[in-house]
Amino acid sequence: FIRRSSVEGKWSSNGLAITNDWLGRGLRPRAITRDLKWGVPVPLPGYESKVFYVWFDACIGYPSITAAYTPEWERWWKNPEQVKLYQFMGKDNVPFHTVVFPSSQIATGEDWTFLHHVSSCEYLNYESGKFSKSRNIGVFGNSARKTGVPADVWRYYLLSSRPETSDTDFTWDNFVSCNNAVLLANIGNLCSRVMKFLDKDTKYAGVIPAADPALIAPGADTADRHFIDDVNKLLAQYIEQMDGVHIKAALTTARDISARGNQYLQFSNMSNALFSDHRAQCDTVMALATNLVYLLSALFYPFMPATAASICRQLNAPLRLLPETFEIDLKPGH
Repeated sequence: FIRRSSVEGKWSSNGLAITNDWLGRGLRPRAITRDLKWGVPVPLPGYESKVFYVWFDACIGYPSITAAYTPEWERWWKNPEQVKLYQFMGKDNVPFHTVVFPSSQIATGEDWTFLHHVSSCEYLNYESGKFSKSRNIGVFGNSARKTGVPADVWRYYLLSSRPETSDTDFTWDNFVSCNNAVLLANIGNLCSRVMKFLDKDTKYAGVIPAADPALIAPGADTADRHFIDDVNKLLAQYIEQMDGVHIKAALTTARDISARGNQYLQFSNMSNALFSDHRAQCDTVMALATNLVYLLSALFYPFMPATAASICRQLNAPLRLLPETFEIDLKPGH
């Protein structure tokens, strides 16, 4: 199972290394009970005072909680031909998902949906030290909420700092810098410039213009066509990274697409002068820039869903499914 699934599912390197270490040392007896007052009781005579160890029980709880939610739970958990199971966790919990639980599934002799991909992380530290809830070192869900900082800002920073291959560090300085230099100066700046230029109270009266076909035609030696081609290269890279569950890299690529949009606006000199003196060029820039903002809503949706939904509302457009190529989806007149 492990040889097949780790290759087909492209397990994270540390997830595979931890699993192979367990197997390399030989499978040894391991206690699966605890002497606690809370937990799932062990249904055997003589074990009345014991409960199952949480990570032995928790994995079994995945299908059982699905069954509690819907009587059609087997469509997910006993459907290996149509369902691929992706699991995300810290590295401490890897063996329970790659060795212990699959062993339980195999032992039943039933046709289960097995683990396809495991995405496991190293440690996220706090200001060069370790998080510790018992010693109140770090920032946790309740205190993060009390800051009043939108959830999407937390999501972006934590995902951009995701310790996929090595430990990373949460620092308040980096958190502030990420918000100011990336979310505001890059993504926010692009969306704001485009929306304001297109606003109902401006020359465009809130209506997307038509791009000049000659400027965006395939093979055209124009800044506009080069922009489209660059975005498509980055978009293909983003899709490949997401398919491979390289979340941090995909987020970086989405940010790079936004940065390329800012570069395009700067190079094109999007301004009132461009509108007055070079209308066809200005219309093309606005058509492409507005559709790039729409594309960004799809790219950032997995990371910042509230922000993506807000972008779509401002564009008066439905949530965008992720396309394979950058196109003019919001047509002239929208």
